[in-house]
Amino acid sequence: MVITLHQIIEALGGRLHGDGTKQINGLAGIKQANSFEISFVSNIKYEQDLIDSKAACVIVSPHLETIAHKRGDYIVAEQPYVYFALLTQLWKQQSSPKKSGFIHPSAIVDTSATIDETAVIGALCVIEAGARVGAFSTLKSRVTISEGCVVGENCILHSGVVIGADGFGFAPQKSSQGMAWIKIEQLGAVKIGNDVEIGANTCVDRGALHDTVIEDGVKLDNLIQIGHNVHIGKHTIIAAATAVAGSTEIGGYCMIGGCVSIAGHLSIAPHTQISGASVVTHSIRKAGTYTGLFPLDDSAAWGKNAAALKQLSSLRDRVRSLEKINNN
Repeated sequence: MVITLHQIIEALGGRLHGDGTKQINGLAGIKQANSFEISFVSNIKYEQDLIDSKAACVIVSPHLETIAHKRGDYIVAEQPYVYFALLTQLWKQQSSPKKSGFIHPSAIVDTSATIDETAVIGALCVIEAGARVGAFSTLKSRVTISEGCVVGENCILHSGVVIGADGFGFAPQKSSQGMAWIKIEQLGAVKIGNDVEIGANTCVDRGALHDTVIEDGVKLDNLIQIGHNVHIGKHTIIAAATAVAGSTEIGGYCMIGGCVSIAGHLSIAPHTQISGASVVTHSIRKAGTYTGLFPLDDSAAWGKNAAALKQLSSLRDRVRSLEKINNN
């Protein structure tokens, strides 16, 4: 595929300095780009890479324009990374136009399910009774949408995603021989908003009584577990291998790293950031950046150590005060 710089500007905006007829045949990183490819730089720490780059054109922010001017052709955009992301979409649309209104012959779709005529349903997908898939949404191969669940418009569900499996709900029943577990039927569904993307082999469980809800613009990576009755606010993004236990509410615009464990029945404030591998055992009421990882131990000892750890800062200050007194 070949596209000119003028065509890029016409489609995405921005301000071009250079030859608009120059042809681009690929996208690449700033270090790897050759004289027929376009790249981007969004951070001043890559200034030297920008200077040395052999790229045909580089997308830069206004504060890098002077440096870019010395190098060669460039496009100025307020958010170069976002501009480059949009360019990747433009490139894919033109190089491999998206199918529309296609259901693979191997897919199994219940007669009571509703599939928008523009949706794409991949090989070996299963869409059960009463489920709905909205306009321009794409289900890759082997996606399962269980009964009564809803997928909104412009969503992408990657291979192996399961929407609406039973949540992990069991009532303990004591007996003389020990504990038995009585299944609680999961009577809710899953409601997914618009512009949601869900990575491969991620599972979103149906609600026990009320629905599990994924709001507009949410992005979930691969191998994530979302428990029953979880509610995820709009435009929150969660990295791979994170698990969210049942009935937790995560606010909008959160950023949650990979391998995070979030306990059930908690509330996470909007705009919260949680570092990878953190363990969240209590609600986060105030937006901020949170990190927490503590070694496995006997529960009672762990609780004591955790309590002591929280006092380390004040103990340090007390020790410093005592040292000053002694030194005087």
